[in-house]
Amino acid sequence: MASKFLRTANRISVLRNGPKCISISVRKNGQWTQEGIIKSPFASVDIPNCTVYDYVWQNLDKWPEKTMAVCARTGRGYTYEQAFNLSNSFAANLRKKFKIRDGDTVMIMLPNIPDYPLIMMGVFEAGGVISTINPVYTAHEVQRQLLMSDAKVIVTLPEKVEIVRQAFKIAKINIPIIVVKTNGDAAPEGTAVFNELSEDIHVDKSCLKEVRVTANDVCFLPYSSGTTGLPKGVELTNRNIVANCEQMNEPLIRCNNDTTANHQDVAIAILPFFHIYAATVIAFHKISQGLKIVTIDMFQPDTFIQALEKFKVNLLYLAPPLVMMMANHPLGTAKTYQYLENVICGAAPLAPSDGEKFLSKFQQKIRFGQGYGLTETSPVVALSHKTLNNSDKVGYAIPNTELRIVDENLKNLGPNQMGELLIKGPQVMKGYRENPEANASSLINGGWFRTGDLSIADDQGIIKICDRQKELIKVKGFQVPPAELEAVLREHPAVLDAAVIGIPHDTKGETPKAFVAFRPGQSANVKDLCDFVADKVAPYKRIDDISILDSIPRSAAGKILRKELRSK
Repeated sequence: MASKFLRTANRISVLRNGPKCISISVRKNGQWTQEGIIKSPFASVDIPNCTVYDYVWQNLDKWPEKTMAVCARTGRGYTYEQAFNLSNSFAANLRKKFKIRDGDTVMIMLPNIPDYPLIMMGVFEAGGVISTINPVYTAHEVQRQLLMSDAKVIVTLPEKVEIVRQAFKIAKINIPIIVVKTNGDAAPEGTAVFNELSEDIHVDKSCLKEVRVTANDVCFLPYSSGTTGLPKGVELTNRNIVANCEQMNEPLIRCNNDTTANHQDVAIAILPFFHIYAATVIAFHKISQGLKIVTIDMFQPDTFIQALEKFKVNLLYLAPPLVMMMANHPLGTAKTYQYLENVICGAAPLAPSDGEKFLSKFQQKIRFGQGYGLTETSPVVALSHKTLNNSDKVGYAIPNTELRIVDENLKNLGPNQMGELLIKGPQVMKGYRENPEANASSLINGGWFRTGDLSIADDQGIIKICDRQKELIKVKGFQVPPAELEAVLREHPAVLDAAVIGIPHDTKGETPKAFVAFRPGQSANVKDLCDFVADKVAPYKRIDDISILDSIPRSAAGKILRKELRSK
């Protein structure tokens, strides 16, 4: 077995033998400095100087026969040994057959299937940069990210090929399409098949020796929406993601147990891999720790809850709508939740009442806490420690991370004062791709990242997220930028101007509500306007409520007065 992984073992032996600067001690005197900076209470960790690829596979020879990923619905999956070998062949074919070179972008447009981590690892080994996209996106949305990311190849499902080709027509491009076959159906004509590329035992892997990717190179390019603009490419380096994985290994915040010959933790991937939350926290980090990942390719509450019991899932990462669903679903019982030990909620603040209702479902004591992060921070910034029994607060800054809470003039505030949260640490992005204006406003004073989120920290530096300064609408944990929907509405021939805000919703958390002003002499039916938008955006972005105004309220500078709209 060792000989199969010799090349990888040699490349990453330094990771195993290097110093580990991890401590379970917490400073006793609080974390605020005299200057108003909040320090992490945890000892700093040493960040390996390596790529995500090498980091993820560093302990491969300890658990080659254990399951790495399995589909909850079909049972189809891979062991760690299979995953490594298949991704290795895929990487070689990306360079040989598709001419992927260091720094080239490969777009992944897939649901959560067991092949997803293999594809990501293959792209990394080939020297490529991953850009992920929601598989429910329309051709209009796909073409925009294809152009912005300058993707050279796209990986998707056979049933999504028609949408991809429509996107090609809009963007006036034509790049190779690789499809992942999850059943016996034939692949669409003119596409390559991932299954064949990964199982190609004859591919010449010597081309992988040409890869010259370093820790400081960009490896992941997710798209995140800004305060009011369209999605921006977030450049995350290997060091950013490796640092975040190491930061999560701090014993007082770590969520998983060691993988041994007799034990393997099980995490379920209900959060989408196309989002940085699941990509880093569930895929990259948990694979490096040898966990079994149960993938959910299509969300159905019954299937999800039954899978928790069937696969004996003990580690679960959620967003608030999922917490509420689990608290209220008739199948959500002490029996179906009996194996859960660690549950972390992120993506948006969770109401304490929802957390209490969720915990009432359990007979056993579990660790239940919140995490906070952003796409721009790889993503984790703060995480509840094991002894924090308050689901209303997030927790301490993770190792190597500093925080500031500032007023509107960027002056530091003190304990229990609410202001905008700023972050500094090795997990903070390199920057937004080809967007110097956004970088100048978001990354200030030597690397402090402005989150746009309102926060409070107590005397000990434990933070609570209060609200968002950003105008993003969070629908079931997904980001919906108002500007995107406003742009679509303005494409309608009868619409002169449009504005969109988020309003509370019982099951979605928030939902978009639109306001439109018509062109002189023009009008349109509200249902027709909703249908017009629905044809151009993903289902979770759809608008169900539109109010007609004579004009959209704007400031002298032209900014939409959303506060005035909310008062309506």
